[in-house]
Amino acid sequence: MILAAKNIGAGLSTLGLAGAGIGIGLIFASYIAGVSRNPPQRPELFKATILGFALTEAIALFSLMIGFLVLFA
Repeated sequence: MILAAKNIGAGLSTLGLAGAGIGIGLIFASYIAGVSRNPPQRPELFKATILGFALTEAIALFSLMIGFLVLFA
């Protein structure tokens, strides 16, 4: 019973990965739209895009880490 609860908890904790995937898609979609509207701003938009990607990916890694902690600790 406890093993089943640990597995369910680990699975539920990884739901944050789906949100991170959606967030990354939205970040790059906005970047493409911004560059297509204003090409000279490409370097500045790229910096903001990479920062947003890194922060969103960090949230995904935190979610995955919690899942592993629940599963193996």
